[in-house]
Amino acid sequence: MSLLEALKWRYATKKFDISKVIPVEDIEKIKAGFNLCATSYGLQPVSLILVRNKTIQKELVPLSMNQKQVEQASHLAIFCVKTTLDASYVVDYFERIKSIRKTEDKILASFRTHIINSFEKKSSDDIYFWAAKQAYLTMGNLLAVCADLRIDACPMEGFDPEAYDTYFDLNAKGLRSVLIMPMGYRADDDILSELKKVRKKVSESVIEIN
Repeated sequence: MSLLEALKWRYATKKFDISKVIPVEDIEKIKAGFNLCATSYGLQPVSLILVRNKTIQKELVPLSMNQKQVEQASHLAIFCVKTTLDASYVVDYFERIKSIRKTEDKILASFRTHIINSFEKKSSDDIYFWAAKQAYLTMGNLLAVCADLRIDACPMEGFDPEAYDTYFDLNAKGLRSVLIMPMGYRADDDILSELKKVRKKVSESVIEIN
């Protein structure tokens, strides 16, 4: 199935089949797809928590505006972002560049300094909002990965981030939750899965300048 066909197939799943579990090999592909997501500067400020525990998932439902998909799904993905981004984090990133690409430090030095200086000028709120945008990028990418694997998913903003942060003790890990996404397989009686997509015409949503 082409990616376009997969995107036509996907929808924001409203009811999951609780008896179906995503195979380990597909979870590995989801993890790899997440790690390949584009982020600004390539800094990867987003972490992914994957929950496959029905007790925990059930406890999270009241923290998720009582959306049952959180419990029904095979896995729950929680997109979290770093609360601080200091010089050492940036330096570690450039060390990876040098190790993987064998790039000389003199070529990277000015860009590394630019990024460090840029983040030193940002407030903690500025860094959070910047990182949150990266979380949305990664979720979009992961939705496509799931669709390509014929795995259903439901992107959600409707949850209590502070409650999630407390539940998973994310502050101690230097993280804040931003988005959640139950993943699994649609239930046979989810009638919404058969509905046609409602979208603008491409000519109405795309502006072409030649």
